[in-house]
Amino acid sequence: MKHVKLSDDIYYLGVNDRRTNLFENAWPLPNGVAYNSYLIVDEKVALIDTVEYGHMEDFLLKIEEILGQTPIDYLVVNHMEPDHSGAIKQIVNKYPDIEIVGNKKTFPMLEGFFGIEEGKKEVAEGDTLKLGKHELSFYMAPMVHWPETMVTYESTTKTLFSADAFGSFGTLDGGVFDDELNLDFYHDELRRYYSNIVGKYGNQTQKALAKLSTLEIKQIAATHGPVWRCHINYIMDKYQKWSKYEAEEDGVVIVFGSMYGNTEKMADHIARKLSEEGIKNIRIYDASKTHASYIISDIWKYNGLIIGSAAYNGGIFPPVGSLLDKLKNMYIKNRHLGIFGNSSWGGGGHRTLQKWAEELKLEPLGPKAEARCAPNTDDLALCEEIATEVANAIKNQN
Repeated sequence: MKHVKLSDDIYYLGVNDRRTNLFENAWPLPNGVAYNSYLIVDEKVALIDTVEYGHMEDFLLKIEEILGQTPIDYLVVNHMEPDHSGAIKQIVNKYPDIEIVGNKKTFPMLEGFFGIEEGKKEVAEGDTLKLGKHELSFYMAPMVHWPETMVTYESTTKTLFSADAFGSFGTLDGGVFDDELNLDFYHDELRRYYSNIVGKYGNQTQKALAKLSTLEIKQIAATHGPVWRCHINYIMDKYQKWSKYEAEEDGVVIVFGSMYGNTEKMADHIARKLSEEGIKNIRIYDASKTHASYIISDIWKYNGLIIGSAAYNGGIFPPVGSLLDKLKNMYIKNRHLGIFGNSSWGGGGHRTLQKWAEELKLEPLGPKAEARCAPNTDDLALCEEIATEVANAIKNQN
């Protein structure tokens, strides 16, 4: 195998997964995903994280080709999620004298997932581990995005091994480093990854970024996606913005749930009025058709959000309700919001949207627009008012 190096003695040990359909059995992977691990060869040898169990054979082969019969002294576990810890038991079996480096929240999970109780080396905030010319230091990053998550900094090459932070969906097709890749492809997958996997933990991400700002970082080696060495400010700026729930661009995401097309007509009417008001970035999604991860990613991208739903059994149309639950769980904020609905007799869709907005402290703009059966001229006029107020809020923000 041709080995990829971050420096003379730091090796990239990533594998590509093009077979798994759903990440965490929840998020679509049309472009696959990479699981990244790293090996530091010094007086002491350190392995940084492992890979998902199904790709263990290629992973172990790469290690063997680099090390031969040389043992691994330390396995640094930045994150215990099984897509990164899946090969731990096999590593321990192959290198029985290895020490597993983690923090106090790592080891209960290590025992719970793999029954491993021995060979542990606990580290705390700021602790260091000397390998020879390389020295590792450890910084806790709880809830980015599991409670045991930490990052590891190598001071000689100024490389940050960042666990899931700064990661992306998408396999690494030839290129490994950011300057070897067309980042236009990864930008949407970076945001979709952040918004759906880490998005809930904006406050914790802000704390982690503040901590990392004290370090000189020349490379970021995440456990998914590219190794960053030329666009570090780019990815840091994205994380600053995303973790503060700040939109990247002016634009409006319109999401609707419609059984027979009447709510969809209202959505299209709103979109047309937005366009007349000068809004060029408009994305319309049918909540029944498009996976929520793509909708959520665009909600992170644009500063306007308009949601409409038909009534269903006295409540909200289920696919829209599912999206609302996800957005509530992520504490979405800082969006110019509009809501609309459609009912045939008792209603419930608009009422549920209103309650959801109140719980998130988002103030819907414009009048109440809830059509009875097919929208009439008056209903569509109310939709236009919503579009105008959202468009004005976006334009007045700049």
